[in-house]
Amino acid sequence: MRRAIRITVAMVGVLAMLFVSGLPARPDDQAELLKTRESVWRSWFANDTKTLEALVPPDTIVISAGEEKWKNQADILESAAKFHAADGKLIRLEFPRTEIQRFGDVAVTYSQYLYETEENGKRSVTSGRVTEVFVLRNHHWTNPGWHTDTEK
Repeated sequence: MRRAIRITVAMVGVLAMLFVSGLPARPDDQAELLKTRESVWRSWFANDTKTLEALVPPDTIVISAGEEKWKNQADILESAAKFHAADGKLIRLEFPRTEIQRFGDVAVTYSQYLYETEENGKRSVTSGRVTEVFVLRNHHWTNPGWHTDTEK
């Protein structure tokens, strides 16, 4: 009898994990996740170190188009500071298309992005695709990894 109960409990647990892991993010989760994503990007352009440190953990791995070196949190903070030191300003930030997959406490976003910046009085537009990883830690989304490419 005990064995039958253990098997039943195990099967229910496995089915629950399979059911939850393959589902897209719920609308309320999506809103919070997209808010976090927007905050990470805007915080980088604004050189908001406090927010970046909270949302981009030390174990972050970033792969950017055309760059040989992979980056971590310290590199992200340094690049934000350099952009800000060059009087860089974000003019426009858009994500025309985003798809989200949720796997428990992990979500992956696949997006098209476009941003317009101004540095030293010169404006430029950059667009491309980004795959971002988000992890739910202490009831808040963090962004410990992403990979970008740019359109030609």
